Amino acid sequence: MIEIKNLHFKYHSQTEEVLTGIDLSIKKGEFVSIIGPSGCGKSTLCLTLNGIIPKTISGEFSGDVIIDGINTKDREVSEFSRRVGMILQNPESQLFAMTVEEELAFGPENLAIPREEIEERISWALSIVDMGNKRDEFPGNLSGGQKQRIAIAASLTMKPDILVLDEPTSQLDPVGKREVFSVLKGLHEKEKMTIVLVEHRTEPIAELSDRVVVMDKGSIVLEGTPREVFEKVPLLRELGIMVPDISYLTYLLKEGGYVKDIALTVEEGRRLFI
Repeated sequence: MIEIKNLHFKYHSQTEEVLTGIDLSIKKGEFVSIIGPSGCGKSTLCLTLNGIIPKTISGEFSGDVIIDGINTKDREVSEFSRRVGMILQNPESQLFAMTVEEELAFGPENLAIPREEIEERISWALSIVDMGNKRDEFPGNLSGGQKQRIAIAASLTMKPDILVLDEPTSQLDPVGKREVFSVLKGLHEKEKMTIVLVEHRTEPIAELSDRVVVMDKGSIVLEGTPREVFEKVPLLRELGIMVPDISYLTYLLKEGGYVKDIALTVEEGRRLFI
């Protein structure tokens, strides 16, 4: 679904490359999380997945980003809106309509989708994010978690194959974070959607991801299953990445010979001591 080959990028305003030779493949239906210290290039990488870089944000770009067989250099950003949905950190930056329904209708209307199909898409998307009772609400009156769920629903009405989320819970309270991660879990497990998530909280990443990619200084330095990545505790802590608390605890116990494996969840941790 996504093929990135030898990707380099440098903003005109900077002297050094932000991405320095990225090679990454993501399969259809895979949930891939990207982690790394601030400034390592995670957000820039996300912006290459729908052609915003290099089509809208210019710079020194080389390499290839191929989405479902189409090179982003060969098509306009608008053409990728049907394939790649992008969710940003601040949901308010993506919401502008007077009602939730108008927000969700905007994208399909611009594609000249028939009204009956738009209605079906709106109802489907709202059911996915469990917000069917907010259809007539003013988005500005919703909570942070609800706003982000509406932003996700608005993206879903475009029927994208891929959903890319750049730290979607960074400005949300604990309740809002749980709401968003619950939606992502459903999209992955029930809708089989390909999801690329940039997130600094590693607990949900350990639970939800098929694969974790670790970046540092514009490069991929580690990738694998959550277990393969989070057992590399010294490397991750050296990079300033906090592993899940239960993984760190069981890592220390494993090093001391008290358990045989690390745990990714509290439930796994309990089983280690049975």
